[in-house]
Amino acid sequence: QVQLVESGGGLVQAGGSLRLSCAASGRTFSAVAMAWFRQAPGKEREFVAAITWSGGIPYTADSVKGRFTISRDNAKNTVYLQMNSMKPEDTAVYYCAARTVVDGTPNWDIRGYRYWGQGTQVTVSS
Repeated sequence: QVQLVESGGGLVQAGGSLRLSCAASGRTFSAVAMAWFRQAPGKEREFVAAITWSGGIPYTADSVKGRFTISRDNAKNTVYLQMNSMKPEDTAVYYCAARTVVDGTPNWDIRGYRYWGQGTQVTVSS
């Protein structure tokens, strides 16, 4: 079993920055990729960014490209999301997710992720 714990959410003004962290633990943690998704009130959960665990190759949604950066620290089993130039439309609950198998779905596809954190609220005020 894999446990994911997010931290770093909060309230920030438009144009500001936040960094989210997600620490993974479990009996044996071996991820294929880890990702961040977000869900705003009344909307579906959407992909934000993902990173392959071994090669560190990032994938970023167009809506946050150039503003958000995903990174990982394999030694700490932790993935980060650096969010800059934040906008009110970035307000959502942010979820960390991990996939441990390759099943043909791309790393931006929510269906590929089996393990999820509890979510952390991010609010951007205008």
